[in-house]
Amino acid sequence: MSIPNFIFLILLVHLLFASQPCHLILTSAADGRWQLLQTSIGISAMHMQLLRNDRVVIFDRTDFGKSNLSLPNGKCRNDLTEGALKVDCSAHSVEYDVSSNKFRALMVQTNVWCSSGAITPDGKLVQTGGFNDGERRVRVFSPCSGRDCDWQEIPNGLAARRWYATNHILPDGRLIIVGGRRQFNYEFSPKNIAANTFNLPFLLETNDKGEENNLYPFVFLNVDGNLFIFANNRAILLDYVKNKVVKTYPTIPGGDPRSYPSTGSAVLLPLKNLKMADLQAEVLVCGGAPKGSFAQALRGNFIRALKTCARITITDPNPKWIMETMPLARVMGDMILLPNGKVLLINGAGSGSAGWELGQNPVLSPVLYRPDKKIGSRFKTQNPTTIPRMYHSSATLLRDGRVLVGGSNPHAFYNFTSVLFPTELSLEAFSPAYLDSKFNDLRPKIITPKSMSGIRYNKRTNIQVVITGKVAENLVSATMLAPAFNTHSFSMNQRLLVLGNDKVTTCGNSAYNIEVTTPSTHNLAPPGFYLFFVVHQNIPSQGIWVKLR
Repeated sequence: MSIPNFIFLILLVHLLFASQPCHLILTSAADGRWQLLQTSIGISAMHMQLLRNDRVVIFDRTDFGKSNLSLPNGKCRNDLTEGALKVDCSAHSVEYDVSSNKFRALMVQTNVWCSSGAITPDGKLVQTGGFNDGERRVRVFSPCSGRDCDWQEIPNGLAARRWYATNHILPDGRLIIVGGRRQFNYEFSPKNIAANTFNLPFLLETNDKGEENNLYPFVFLNVDGNLFIFANNRAILLDYVKNKVVKTYPTIPGGDPRSYPSTGSAVLLPLKNLKMADLQAEVLVCGGAPKGSFAQALRGNFIRALKTCARITITDPNPKWIMETMPLARVMGDMILLPNGKVLLINGAGSGSAGWELGQNPVLSPVLYRPDKKIGSRFKTQNPTTIPRMYHSSATLLRDGRVLVGGSNPHAFYNFTSVLFPTELSLEAFSPAYLDSKFNDLRPKIITPKSMSGIRYNKRTNIQVVITGKVAENLVSATMLAPAFNTHSFSMNQRLLVLGNDKVTTCGNSAYNIEVTTPSTHNLAPPGFYLFFVVHQNIPSQGIWVKLR
């Protein structure tokens, strides 16, 4: 090749990447590895939930038409709703076995499109609402080892139609279901005397005409037992027992919406110093789309996504939003809490809005947010995937520390050709840098207790670990993470508690005893199953399942 031709080639490559800024993410500081697990699971992963048996329940809407996975044993669904296949013998839900990297078809009876869910204290996935025949359904999936486990459905399990609603587990083990399209109220499951809905005017006040921007509200249990509810660009603290707003938070500076369809994401940052009387809780809201983006995208004008995050201490008497700037603008991204207390921003688009064909410029690179660093140095760009994950993608943390990623269907049906972003049926895993083999000597291995052990509130607990390298005792901690229900860029019920360590004792042969105190109240940690990790110098162990009761 001649020198002029070589120079021309170099310039052409630079021009190509410059024209696609969301793809040029690799830097020398980038971390993380991607692994393609399945080229196709037959359905697009719109909803995702990790269960206590290390299997992930995944599901799509039921009225897309025939999927690429058949139901077993000649099973078929009868669907009388308009626009759906009247007899559908294909699956719209799967159970993915993490350890074997295999999946099997499940049979969901009614339309789960844009629904919500949570894990109950007994480990069951309780899943609520959806579209058409699914809008008032409650569905239950119980973890089991057999191949006959499948969805069970409760007709009229909800008092109101729930589409784009949010669920959260309460300290008493019930679910609260908040909002949904044209539902400015909330209700509880299971039903007791309070079988009706309860008005929540805040949801009406945050409803932008023609765009909404208040669907799938971000809901978090505060440490005082009240609920932090964020919709559009602001939030309240709700006493759901008295149906009373006890605090109103300021609007995010700039006023741009962060809720569906201007879809940002949010997390309750890790709860630390759990023994302190004045325990603090912080919420981080990242990305989204400027006001009017949905309407503009319908006209073919794809406005650049928001590049900002807003962080607030929700326990503060006089709370204020602190603004930060991300390396990449992102709408429809997911925020996943990692075992070491960092936050992973993953999936999404660089412009547009949630909705059919309304997102552009896929953001292929995750970003790591390190909440304990100084503002201005908290973000770190990670290595990119090659698969766009935009509207209707999902992500969840696995027990081994990887993040499972799937989905992306920006179309009304399964479209694999003649579209800019084809329907995506694959599953990937993102391995954060803490899984690199160079950290093996720092990585704890939990010896006891074994998985599924029960733990009590406010009790001293001993964990035995092996760490082959030199141990920094002041940098050893235990964390507990509640597995989240992920859909539409929000992980419902996601919660990480940092237990720290009360004492580290050397036992010989690279073995150590870690003494920790469990959370003291149901407000800090609702009862149920958690992933329990030991973290040493920011390198987490593989998790074990524990049941807090």
